[in-house]
Amino acid sequence: MIPYQYIWLIMLMPAFSFIINGIILRIFFKPKAKIYGYVTITAIGLSAIFSVWALISLLTGDSHEIAVPDITWAVIENGVTIHIGLIADQLSIVMAIVVSVVSLMVQIYSLGYMHDDDAGYYRYYTFMSLFTFSMLGLVLSNNLLFTFVFWEMVGLCSYLLIGFWFHRKSAADAAKKAFIVTRIGDFGFLAGILILYLNTGTFDIAELHHLAVTGVLGGMVLTWAAIGLFAGAIGKSAQFPLHVWLPDAMEGPTPVSALIHSATMVCAGVFLVARTMPMFIYSVDAITVVAVIGGFTAIFAATMGLAANDIKRVLAYSTISQIGYMMLGLGAVGMGLAHEIADGHLHVGTEEMLVIAKGAVAVGMFHLFTHAFFKSLLFMASGNVSHSTGTFDMRLMGGLKKTMPWTYAVFLIGSLSLAGIWPLSGFWSKDEILVSALDNQPVLFALALITVFLTAFYMFRAIYMTFHGEYKGGATDDGVDHSHTHEAPKVMVYPLVFLALLAIFIGWWNLTGGFADFMGHHVEHAAHSFFGGLFNPFTHALPVIALLVGLFGIFSAYAVYNKKWITAESIGKFFGPLYTLVFRKYFFDELYENIIVKLALVKGLFTGFSLFDSKGVDGTVNGVSSVVISGGRAVRQAQTGQLQLYGFFIVLGLVIIGLCVYFFG
Repeated sequence: MIPYQYIWLIMLMPAFSFIINGIILRIFFKPKAKIYGYVTITAIGLSAIFSVWALISLLTGDSHEIAVPDITWAVIENGVTIHIGLIADQLSIVMAIVVSVVSLMVQIYSLGYMHDDDAGYYRYYTFMSLFTFSMLGLVLSNNLLFTFVFWEMVGLCSYLLIGFWFHRKSAADAAKKAFIVTRIGDFGFLAGILILYLNTGTFDIAELHHLAVTGVLGGMVLTWAAIGLFAGAIGKSAQFPLHVWLPDAMEGPTPVSALIHSATMVCAGVFLVARTMPMFIYSVDAITVVAVIGGFTAIFAATMGLAANDIKRVLAYSTISQIGYMMLGLGAVGMGLAHEIADGHLHVGTEEMLVIAKGAVAVGMFHLFTHAFFKSLLFMASGNVSHSTGTFDMRLMGGLKKTMPWTYAVFLIGSLSLAGIWPLSGFWSKDEILVSALDNQPVLFALALITVFLTAFYMFRAIYMTFHGEYKGGATDDGVDHSHTHEAPKVMVYPLVFLALLAIFIGWWNLTGGFADFMGHHVEHAAHSFFGGLFNPFTHALPVIALLVGLFGIFSAYAVYNKKWITAESIGKFFGPLYTLVFRKYFFDELYENIIVKLALVKGLFTGFSLFDSKGVDGTVNGVSSVVISGGRAVRQAQTGQLQLYGFFIVLGLVIIGLCVYFFG
């Protein structure tokens, strides 16, 4: 069993590298010194080792949680004590492995990708260390107060890294957009936390779970609190309608996109819902909102991926869609439990109910687990492509599989896994969600199955446009000759090979229900049944159907973008306004920027505030000052400097006082 002190080190090692890089080494080394990268890699590598050690301890031990003593942070009047504490259970350790392992691969990859950025090299690794510390703190925190603190730190790091190349207006604007949009969701998160605290007097997640299961916390209080928490998840995980920031976030360096905006930070919302699942399943309305928003976002974002020409933005829309899938997985299983509880069909003790509620997250979390590896792989592979061609525009690529065979191979593996093709990891996690959706909400299942087709189509559209056909010449406006493409350096290829192996094999952890059992969730696994009956495909029809749908999506992309039996232009003309609607991202950017921001806020609300400030507040102040000045001017006129006049008024005053005393005394 791993000593509990090492659980603290999982989180603190990147904090140490942040301090060392940002303060100590900055004094002695130039900004471009490679030591900044080595320090960050060493620290995050140790975090990954401790995380794997903790996982092994949970797998081999008798307990599903490693006890970590709390530290008292502050004692306030009226007996309020705020603790800092970590929770090392199945959920948090799985997330810690995702964060630390993906971050480690990204930092190694960045040695090559950021090699030429001399001025920002130390700043990049300093910010990356801070982000990894913040994300690990978020997933390990055992109370909502410090979860929120790390939540905001993660948002800050996202802002800093999206706008890393702040001299570019597009990057600065994207950073501001991400920061502002996610703050909208964070307001709901904070409101949910305050509702819970005002009604329970605690921030402790385990206590809140117990209060929800025992019925002490329930009704509309629980519903609104849960919806508030989910609002934070919508913002951070770029779910509809707060999805608009993530595609623009691709303005940051590609390794940032691979770590923050595909595998870790954007999954924080999924983790938050999973962490507080015992509260969600005691509110049918709240868990239904999670499932519906997730299912709709999955297909909504996938359609936008069909028309995007920037390879990173295709992956960004894919990320939004797949996170919607995860939300659907959590919501579908949670809805089933919520209805059983509401109908009185589930009769178990409090402790057993807590175990069931915590285990309900296995389906959604398993897809988060597999997705993190193949999506970060895809983003970094797109970085290799840009490194060679000087662009992310797929219309300027083509034919790269000849000159970039390693990048092509890993991108193909990642795409097959994302499309849910057997036997790669995405197949196992995707079909678990489909089974759960079919069992609990057939309408959402239909949306999820359509998304399977769309996902396979847009990913292989990207493959055929990028790697097949003839090379289009790459970028022509950066002053560099990109006519001859080349494979990326080994330091940028080796991490992708490692992630590709995970994309192939990591899903097999649940081959016999291993991941679900580890998470405490005991269900029939459709994908396992299919694998177990390879020579009997009628064992379970759903994985076969989903596989065929995915293969049909690949074939459709092959027909349009490789063989050109049907041209993309003719499809665009056929669908006409619908294609325009998708290409323009359903005009959400125009809605937010032109209608809500410029018209409703700037010309409406803010103009009203400005008028109130200038005419109301300033007008009142100016009016009072005018009266005072006029009065002072009148009094000043009486100050003639003539002693005779002053004496006259003194005598007159005394006479008036005497008459008043005589008549009214």
